[in-house]
Amino acid sequence: MTATVRLDNTLEDTLNNLSIILHKKKSDVIREAISFYAKNVEQNKKSRILDAVAKTKNIDKKEFNDFESTINDGI
Repeated sequence: MTATVRLDNTLEDTLNNLSIILHKKKSDVIREAISFYAKNVEQNKKSRILDAVAKTKNIDKKEFNDFESTINDGI
């Protein structure tokens, strides 16, 4: 697949510099950048899900403890 991307001067300079530093074609740098970005998005998504699960777990634990202490107070 061929894709055309418009870059401002700053991004074009950055791409050119990376290509020179890494001794890679610009297209290779772009492909690697997309892969890197996609992996980071996926990791961020997983991290947010795990944080939400942990938060829910803590809330449930607190509610359970509150409920248990209320039952124990009445006995």
